[in-house]
Order: sequence, then C-alpha cells, then structure tokens
Amino acid sequence: MNDALDEVYGIVQCKECPWYKSCAMPMRFTAEDIRRQMEAGSPGMNSSLQADLNMQNLLSSMATAAQNSLLEGCPVFIERLRNSPKLAQRLKEMMQNWSKEE
Repeated sequence: MNDALDEVYGIVQCKECPWYKSCAMPMRFTAEDIRRQMEAGSPGMNSSLQADLNMQNLLSSMATAAQNSLLEGCPVFIERLRNSPKLAQRLKEMMQNWSKEE
C-alpha cells in the first residue's frame, strides 16, 4: 500500500509542478548576466569591468561555455534522479544510444 501511495504522490507532485512536461532545459544567460553577477559580488570593480575589453571577451566565452554544459531542471525530476541511480543510468544510456535507436 505504501508503494502505491508513493507513486500517486509522485504523479500529483509532478502534475502540480510549474515545470510540468518541461523537466529539463539548457540554462540561458549572457555575458551581461555574468557581468552583473560579478558587479554584485564586488561593487568596487564596476567601472573597470566596463572599460576592459579583455574582461568582456572572457565573460562572453564563459557564458558560451556554461550554456553548453549546464542544465536547469525541475526539482521533482532532479530529486527522482538522485533517489534512483538506476533511472539516471537508464536515461544516460538512452541519450548515449540516441542515434542507434532510429
């Protein structure tokens, strides 16, 4: 009985989630987002960050690299992956064999 309640709770929790049917998506942010974050962390550097072209290039490269490696995910989906290593492994295998299944 406990397993059935856990399964029902998981379904209800998922359907009430604002991420419903969009469990994972690439994170989207720009060099400007990174610059603002850095300025918030060190307010005294505002003018030097804006003037330094090399810093802008570095921030732009960091934003591009991060978008290719970071994923924003639904908390319910992430919790399920953490609680079930077999599910995470199966998902990984499906992604690795994506082109082979066609």
